[in-house]
Amino acid sequence: MTEITASMVKDLREKTGAGMMDCKKALNEAQGDMEAAIDWLRKKGLSAAAKKSGRVAAEGLVAVAAEGTKAAVVEVNAETDFVALNDKFQTFVQSVPAIALKAGADVEKIKAAAHPSGGSVQDALTNLVATVGENMTLRRAALLSVSQGVVATYVHNCTAPNLGKIGVLVGIESSADAAKLIELGKQIAMHIAAARPEALSIADVDPKAVERERNIFSEQARASGKPDNIIAKMVEGRLRKYYEEVVLMEQVYVIDGESRVAQIVEKAAKELGAPVKLTGFVRYQLGEGIEKAQDDFAAEVAKMAQ
Repeated sequence: MTEITASMVKDLREKTGAGMMDCKKALNEAQGDMEAAIDWLRKKGLSAAAKKSGRVAAEGLVAVAAEGTKAAVVEVNAETDFVALNDKFQTFVQSVPAIALKAGADVEKIKAAAHPSGGSVQDALTNLVATVGENMTLRRAALLSVSQGVVATYVHNCTAPNLGKIGVLVGIESSADAAKLIELGKQIAMHIAAARPEALSIADVDPKAVERERNIFSEQARASGKPDNIIAKMVEGRLRKYYEEVVLMEQVYVIDGESRVAQIVEKAAKELGAPVKLTGFVRYQLGEGIEKAQDDFAAEVAKMAQ
């Protein structure tokens, strides 16, 4: 049997907001499987978590750059948030997405690419580590391009131009005026930064994620004791709500609080006099999915082992 450790209980509690004893029980029921434990808590009505949410633990900066019909976003991590204020660190991070536009999204290829300061990107990063005295890493990069139109960029809470904690790219296919498309794209990117969509359209949602939600909703609905035909309607209603939460085109536009994003795009097409299509988006939030070193949690949960 899998040993349920204090750090596992803490991790589950932070992901779901459920109580420690409930988290321990869920992990025992799931034999240590974190995702299954989250589902168990949700089925019991003990967690409102709709998806796995990795702890945002790493420090550093996210940066964006655009050129023509493509744009790039990168994340460079450091050990402390103090480094994000360092001019040399900021200058380095600002240089990387422009390099990624030519080298591609593969991190190893970006590291091997030439850097404006001389040598490779990895050489520049190694020198920066030696200068600042803190470990740093180029964690990830993404590119987005369109055949016609623009890829708009947005950085939330900029610490310097094109640098911040959240970076967003939005691809818009259209023959309309590029400046107006950029303006539209930035507005939608601001929405994405705030609303955290997981997919562009319903068709893009992972079928396994949909089935998982359907199973959870079904079990919750059966607990109501209602007839099967009513349960089926309840499940479909909850799935629609799920899509409204995770699908960009189905979300309520945060800027006006009323329209769906799909309606905003349709309205823009009429105003610009040309078809407008969102082709994709990328949202990077600093440190998402990275775990910090666990604090000593044993004292807090020692009584649970008794």
